[in-house]
Amino acid sequence: MIYVIRHGQTDINKEGRMQGKQGLALNDYGIKQAEALREKLQDIKFDLVFSSPQERAMQTAKIATGLEVISDKRLDVYDVGEADGLNKAQVKMLGPIPDPTVYKGVENVDSYIKRIFGFMYELQNEYGQKEANIFISGHRCTTGCIGAYFEGMPIDGNILTLSSNNGECRVYHFHGYKY
Repeated sequence: MIYVIRHGQTDINKEGRMQGKQGLALNDYGIKQAEALREKLQDIKFDLVFSSPQERAMQTAKIATGLEVISDKRLDVYDVGEADGLNKAQVKMLGPIPDPTVYKGVENVDSYIKRIFGFMYELQNEYGQKEANIFISGHRCTTGCIGAYFEGMPIDGNILTLSSNNGECRVYHFHGYKY
């Protein structure tokens, strides 16, 4: 089973700002969310724990599992470029992303999807036929993109519609079934 977790809350989440690669560590509530996740998943023996290299995702994985966390840069947050840290209500958007004609450094969506799908494809090749419980800690964009890997791309292309809330978990199986 694949357990896909969105990191716990940070102050940037709480304040309604765009959070990218300059994000913060978990706040007190985010730590409580990770602890609650640990309680919820306490009967599951995880074989592998992967995380985005962002501190908030690494913290969530460590608190929730108590295990060694493997950081993988392919799971890193979508880079919102110069929109990082700005109030979401004030950011000029192009669909679900900051408008790359306004903000420098906004990551190409297709490249982002390719790196997440590449990670998942490798994971599936290695563990798809094995009985393994794999924990993946990431971000709203990560959970949405992994959701699209299993459920297919949304018609409008907005992978965020498949994402989780802070501190929440979605469970998938490599045969494509969502539990």
